[in-house]
Amino acid sequence: MRVSSLTLALSLLLSPAAFAQTPPPAETPVQSPGEASEPTPPATAPSETPSAADDAEIPVAASDDPGAIEQASNRVPLQEIRRYVGVFNAVREAYVEPVEDSKLMSSAIRGLLLDLDPHSVYMQKETATAFDEGTEGAYDGIGVEVMYLGDGSMRVIAPIDGTPAAKAGIRAGDVIVSVDGRTLTPSDNDGAGPLRGAPGISVTVGVLRDGETAPLEIRVDRETIRVVSVRSRMLEPGYGYVRVSQFQVETAADFARNIDELKQQAGGKLRGLVIDLRSNPGGLLTSAVQIADDLLDSGKIVSTRGRIPISDAEFSATPGDLLDGAPVIVLVDVGSASASEVLAGALRDNNRARVIGSRTFGKGSVQTVLPLDNGDSVKLTTARYYTPSGRSIQARGIDPDTTLRPEGAETADPNAPRAATVYTEANLPGHLQGDEEDGSTGGEALPGDSPINAALAELKKPWVPTAQVHAEDTPPAVAPATATPAPATEPTSATDAAPETTPAPTTEPVPAAEPVPAVEQAETPGTSTESSTSEDSTDPDATPETSEPAPPTP
Repeated sequence: MRVSSLTLALSLLLSPAAFAQTPPPAETPVQSPGEASEPTPPATAPSETPSAADDAEIPVAASDDPGAIEQASNRVPLQEIRRYVGVFNAVREAYVEPVEDSKLMSSAIRGLLLDLDPHSVYMQKETATAFDEGTEGAYDGIGVEVMYLGDGSMRVIAPIDGTPAAKAGIRAGDVIVSVDGRTLTPSDNDGAGPLRGAPGISVTVGVLRDGETAPLEIRVDRETIRVVSVRSRMLEPGYGYVRVSQFQVETAADFARNIDELKQQAGGKLRGLVIDLRSNPGGLLTSAVQIADDLLDSGKIVSTRGRIPISDAEFSATPGDLLDGAPVIVLVDVGSASASEVLAGALRDNNRARVIGSRTFGKGSVQTVLPLDNGDSVKLTTARYYTPSGRSIQARGIDPDTTLRPEGAETADPNAPRAATVYTEANLPGHLQGDEEDGSTGGEALPGDSPINAALAELKKPWVPTAQVHAEDTPPAVAPATATPAPATEPTSATDAAPETTPAPTTEPVPAAEPVPAVEQAETPGTSTESSTSEDSTDPDATPETSEPAPPTP
């Protein structure tokens, strides 16, 4: 009888009666003689139970849903909301232990995003703060861009140059399965994550690595990570090298400054430039656009297209080339994602550079971050981006003009064990389907100096750029509609003026509970610095616009 009473109570809580706006007083159930006197959750029954057909026809008042005035289909699904309220009440009243309403609501919001693509996520206040810090370049942690996997483990997108993670030998593609001996679980995805913490404290991370039969134990010291996103040096007289590790607020300005320094070292003019985007998970879309503009005299850079007009934007180059036409080689690998792919695609499609390395990650979507009133944020995928030729690289990536292999790849054992997780956009569960997705495993990580030497050799080969691709040359059927973006509120970062085309206000956060719209970033595959996935997004203080997978860094 106890079981049947509980079942009845749950059924009543899930019934349409639970959704009545004015429930009648609950009736006291009559207890049969001899029946256990276990309290049964109160159940209410409306005097009239609306039918499913009635529910489907009840639109929400225009005052509650202004969009319904313009679009009849813009209605809140009342019947579904009633079902949700029923489940909410059932959990609150009958779950074995009390659960706070705020916790249930947060879980419900997460559930709204759960079956969307991997880059649409709910970020609690601590995680949202960490995400913002990642675009500004300073935080306490070990210095690695990671992507959370379903079991709680973290795939390393890339260790950040010069950080404790890079010095300790953590590599792109490693899978972190434990921290200080404790196996990671999905709950570790909440907040700043286990890799962040006070500087000066060491942590031991358990790592699965391709070719290793057992997890590696790597000790790493936490530090205050101040990411220098741009470094440069001369490879040979006249030939410069610029390493861009991720796209932050100041990255474009730092790039221009480094180019000026290289030109001075070369006597006023460079003969060629290698731009190294290996293991660059992305970041702010606007920063990638500004760098492309610095190297192009004209032509389209990138365009975005989503379901709402504010997501449609087009960025075009303005006159002025910092290199005065000197040849450019862009070096990429499987860790190059989002904003990195935007930059590589823009330069190649405009015949301004050749791309060498391995196929890139394939994150061709833009995320918008919308802050909520309680300090939390929602990062929502709001658009796909298209290269100047009108191609979407979603789940495909950019195929290099010249393919490179890692050192020793030719003699490596093809049967060596591999870390059992995904490493490209196409392999992420629930990823957006791509127009040119081919089901392949993608490219390879290319560490070391050999790829740089190969890029220099390629740079010296004769090459005459053909005419740049202009906006009017883009296939109209494929290229996203041009739109003059409204003033951006604050995307996930990327404030310095980029070729003028800023989407309407929405940052990378996406409103979830009447939040203030923010902008996006082009981040890399759902990543984050040491605690979440990074993705291209737009300036957090601007309108929505994303840039790569630029995950938060731990």
